[in-house]
Amino acid sequence: MLSYQHIYHAGNLADVQKHALLAWVLDYLTRKDKPLTYLETHSGRGLYQLDAAEAVRTGEAAAGIERVLREKWFPADHPLSRALENVRAQYGEHSYAGSPMIAANLLRYQDSLHFAELHPQEHAALSMTMSPFGAKVYKQDGYDLAHSLLPPTPRRGMLLIDPSYEVKSEYDRLPGAIAKLHRKWNVGVLALWYPILSDGRHEPMIEALKKQDLPKSECHEVRFPAAREGHRMIGSGMFVVNAPYGFIEETSRLDAMFLRLASL
Repeated sequence: MLSYQHIYHAGNLADVQKHALLAWVLDYLTRKDKPLTYLETHSGRGLYQLDAAEAVRTGEAAAGIERVLREKWFPADHPLSRALENVRAQYGEHSYAGSPMIAANLLRYQDSLHFAELHPQEHAALSMTMSPFGAKVYKQDGYDLAHSLLPPTPRRGMLLIDPSYEVKSEYDRLPGAIAKLHRKWNVGVLALWYPILSDGRHEPMIEALKKQDLPKSECHEVRFPAAREGHRMIGSGMFVVNAPYGFIEETSRLDAMFLRLASL
């Protein structure tokens, strides 16, 4: 489906969890002076303006990244802080980096970036945003792109799978899809983001993923208040295969930050 546009949800608390872990993993991978490949299956437009009418209408950024920055959840030297500061300095104080822009700001000239996006307007915006970084942007199904590129060159790297979950069958297809991608790229870090909805529909997917016996797999979830009355998303999760050393410690620090929401 091509109706989803992330501008309505950019900078929400789910983005905070997803982008904090993404930035930490990429920062970890770049500690070695070896090139890497970064891929995304569902990229969006890459850059958002949080004062846009769509973002203001939902209030999700106000309850998310705007609050997080105001309360200084992350120190200035955290990789997410560095990426967001770079983006605001270049594109304005209301700018927010999607995952492609976070990756572009944390990776190096020797690294390869590949982004898939099918939505025509989102693809056009993403192509323009990513053009200064030498990234390759594809108007192609993200799963097809991943299968065509894996194993990539360079072989080190990360794949982020971040669907909209507009189609309920997405939950059913993902465990098998991730297992196949891992078989093609057994050294890559594979990260799957998923929403936690009030009906718990993600739970069978996570159980199926755990049964795949994927190496060094970690599942991290956070809970937070619904952004508005009737909103079904009450949390956010990341399932990571080949999670780097120190990942658990980073998720523990993130847990402590999200616990602030319950105490206020």
